[in-house]
Amino acid sequence: MADKLPSVLLKAGEDRRVRSGHPWAFSNEILMDAETKALPAGSLVVMRAPGGQAIGVATFNPHSLIAARMLTSNPEATIDALFLGRRIANAVALRDKLIGVPYYRLIHAEADGLPSVIVDRFGDALVVQVNSAGMDALTPVLLEALEAELSPKTIVLKNDSPVRELEGLTREVTVVKGDGDTAIELIENGAKFVADLSGGQKTGWFYDQRDNRRFVASLAKDANVLDTYCYSGGFGVLAAKEGAKAVTCIDRSAAALDPAREAAKLNGVEKIVSFEKSEVFDALEKLGGTHLRKFDVVICDPPAFVKSRKDIKVGVQGYRKLVRLAAPLVSRGGFLFVASCSHLVDPPMFADQVRRGLRDVERNARILRTSGAALDHPVHPGLPETAYLKAMTLQVD
Repeated sequence: MADKLPSVLLKAGEDRRVRSGHPWAFSNEILMDAETKALPAGSLVVMRAPGGQAIGVATFNPHSLIAARMLTSNPEATIDALFLGRRIANAVALRDKLIGVPYYRLIHAEADGLPSVIVDRFGDALVVQVNSAGMDALTPVLLEALEAELSPKTIVLKNDSPVRELEGLTREVTVVKGDGDTAIELIENGAKFVADLSGGQKTGWFYDQRDNRRFVASLAKDANVLDTYCYSGGFGVLAAKEGAKAVTCIDRSAAALDPAREAAKLNGVEKIVSFEKSEVFDALEKLGGTHLRKFDVVICDPPAFVKSRKDIKVGVQGYRKLVRLAAPLVSRGGFLFVASCSHLVDPPMFADQVRRGLRDVERNARILRTSGAALDHPVHPGLPETAYLKAMTLQVD
């Protein structure tokens, strides 16, 4: 393929990162001559070292900061449905081994060799997100490969991420096959839940917290549990199924609480779990007011407080405030679980905000477990910063 594709040349001294395994080349590392700038966004190209040596095949977008995304170090590779299908088959085999049921993150972008592609599997339904111009151009081939490997009944293209705009792409949701507008049941940790594949947040479910939900549920037997930012009930309903005495689920979204209620019914715990539509900070302040309520387990799994670098200074303090409001509600010897999915907040920064929040309300605690995303969310060795999820489970004195 090397002689059929256009070439993109890395600048002198700028090939070390890509050669060492980093899957991206930034625009300032590439020799942007007139010919290179004229390449259509999403083109397949051969990446070349400054001396001209071919070092692999990539997708290319001259208008993006992440200009090139490596697909393979083999410059002779043909990028077709067979090529993508091999990557998908490997990902399926790994998830089936790790998870055991067909409800998981099937493709986790660069870590599975398909840059900027997310595929979540819900039995015989797939939700696909494509977040770069290169993979957007390859979408027909990707869909062909998914069809060949899995023959799904439903495929939803959930291309509504703001990241697409950075690539010059439109945001849209398209049901490619089947009925993607109907809520679908899924199984996680032996419990049943409901996901809205077309209208829900992201792909309709957050598989990344699977392992953390299981661990927190193991602490919940005979416990009074508070689940804030409960979304569709992944933490709270599982805690009830695993023996919690009572569970209070809080979320500001009615669209999230409806499937959470349905999940409670599906698991036979609707009498144990109660639901409240409220802004979480307001609800925590109310619970911590004059008639202070105490819980044996408090769960705080918020959306990203920091979505861009300019938000870091202010946004990161949201975690401190969250802990400051949540910690007083934890009974002595009880457990606090707090997470951050903001990829710009690194683990030390997150841990410092948790520590500060505890100090603000003079609660002592010990960290029992630090964790990240579930095993079906692997991290590319060259992109350690993509280990976005951070979580801490603490026992509070």
